[in-house]
Amino acid sequence: MKQGGGQALFTAECSHSFHFHCITSNVKHGNQICPVCRAKWKEIPVQGPSLDPPPGRPAIGPVGWPQNDALMTVVRRLPPPRRDLSRRHIVPLYQAHEPGVFNDDETLDHQPVFDERSSCNKNGGDDNFVRTIEIKTFPEVTAVSKSNSHDSFTVLVHLKAATSVTSQNPTINLSSLPQFSHNHRAPVDLVTVLDTSGSMAGTKLALLKRAMGFVIQNLGSNDRLSVIAFSSTARRLFPLRRMTDTGRQQALQAVNSLVANGGTNIAEGLRKGGKVLEDRRGKNPVASIILLSDGQDTYTVSGSGPNQSQPNYQLLLPLSIHHSDNTGFQIPVHAFGFGADHDASSMHSISEISGGTFSFIETEAVIQDAFAQCIGGLLSVVVQELQVVVECVNTSLCLGSVKAGSYPSRVMGDGRKGVIDVGDMYADEERDFLVSVNVPTESCSNLTSLIKVRCIYKDPLNKETATIESEEVRIERPDVARQAVVSIEVDRQRNRLQAAEAMAQARGAAELGDLTGAVSTLENCRRVLSETVSAKSQDRLCVALDAELKEMQERMASRHVYEASGRAYILSGLSSHSWQRATARGDSTDGSSLVQAYQTPSMVEMLTRSQAMLLGSPSAQRLVRPFYSQPKPR
Repeated sequence: MKQGGGQALFTAECSHSFHFHCITSNVKHGNQICPVCRAKWKEIPVQGPSLDPPPGRPAIGPVGWPQNDALMTVVRRLPPPRRDLSRRHIVPLYQAHEPGVFNDDETLDHQPVFDERSSCNKNGGDDNFVRTIEIKTFPEVTAVSKSNSHDSFTVLVHLKAATSVTSQNPTINLSSLPQFSHNHRAPVDLVTVLDTSGSMAGTKLALLKRAMGFVIQNLGSNDRLSVIAFSSTARRLFPLRRMTDTGRQQALQAVNSLVANGGTNIAEGLRKGGKVLEDRRGKNPVASIILLSDGQDTYTVSGSGPNQSQPNYQLLLPLSIHHSDNTGFQIPVHAFGFGADHDASSMHSISEISGGTFSFIETEAVIQDAFAQCIGGLLSVVVQELQVVVECVNTSLCLGSVKAGSYPSRVMGDGRKGVIDVGDMYADEERDFLVSVNVPTESCSNLTSLIKVRCIYKDPLNKETATIESEEVRIERPDVARQAVVSIEVDRQRNRLQAAEAMAQARGAAELGDLTGAVSTLENCRRVLSETVSAKSQDRLCVALDAELKEMQERMASRHVYEASGRAYILSGLSSHSWQRATARGDSTDGSSLVQAYQTPSMVEMLTRSQAMLLGSPSAQRLVRPFYSQPKPR
């Protein structure tokens, strides 16, 4: 709907325009057909009560709203919708003309960024070099007798990214909620693609607005944000805009204009989100999309029909979002499934295809915490386009396999070199990859050199490429080896991969209706893990894996429970373990939860900030008291 000649105009889906007052009167009498072309309308104009704040009341607080309760004017509790809003056409409070090409992004600030890493010599042998990545390697055992050989000997490659400025000083003043450190990090271009379909009406939309307010407040002046809202169609609320004080204020006003109506067209939302990043003139070093939806795409993907037993979720993604064939990923989508009725399979597929993560927001009240954890990572990228190269040193060795989860990996034709495309790493993030090699017998030497590891990456601040090499991995070759003690580091990662494999198998059985078999698969995995070295030493990751597998068993107690939460919980767990990156699972963003094995200090700090903001806002506490979405009857 738009303004025209002093009267509101309604433009129908067939492109014909009418005075809003006239056409609503026509519809009230049961006419849902265009008077001009006779096309039947799917969305009809209905004049309803205003959802705007009352006159005289500010729609949104000032930029400093965390110190007062003005934020809650954005997210006051709304009653559940009393009627189906999916067929209403409501005028958005903020609507601007959309150009054909989204090259109207705000100009980047080209002031130089000073960082202690930017002035360092990138020669790995320089003693003054500050390493952005630390490489450690662990053979499964330190000694193999000369007369023994192994067809599949495991070596763990462990990487850890540099510590961020914020995590070096984790103490924060919660009462004043200081700004997240923006001075020594790579700025971000972030696009949020938000579901505003009819099912989001009421408290869900209010909570989403509050979460977006938190995101906006915690972006720096060099970060840029664009928001896409989608229902039956998608629209860009505003182009990529720097989050200066003015930019934040305008972004908050735009987000506060959102209203819920219509269907769920995820594909169109992602198409426009991808277009924003594809068409931009300037590019910040880091780019990402956050997608949130509480429903299923009703326009592009359908699982019904005799020839569609398995939906093709790739149809939801434009080519610009698909991961690159070369190195890293183009535009990762971090997908958030909201409530009991979202399509977990499609959201997980979207994140996997693009190189992002999938989070399950079961308790609607934790949406802000889930967003906080995500942006805590995005605002701390210290490594980009990371490629890990593993090469055999001994001429008699060949690589057997490279276990890298969802990261693209390959072993070269001669079997002597393997490559893993890792992409971005957040500050303090760790990555673990298991490489297997053959170990031949040894006739004379007391040592056998196995592999060496090289990391090639780009510094996001100075754009320069750096290379770091590890020392050679060697094992002792005594005449008679002492009792072998398996490395707990290797054992721990074997357990992680075994648990992830069991999760995938259990999910496959559950999708076929065999919940008993799915629960049995998880139980068998728990039993095997309990006998391992790391489990017997009460290793934290192993304890967390057991707790997670137990939780998954409980969420497979019945078909109803699996449909409502089990599928999404398992898929968010698989996403986390396959990328080795934190995801929200159920209501588990709490840092004390054992399943948060991959949280970084930057994520924890942002979570703390989110929870402190909630504690400081009484009306926010009323809005977000714990409640769970109930699934719709199926």
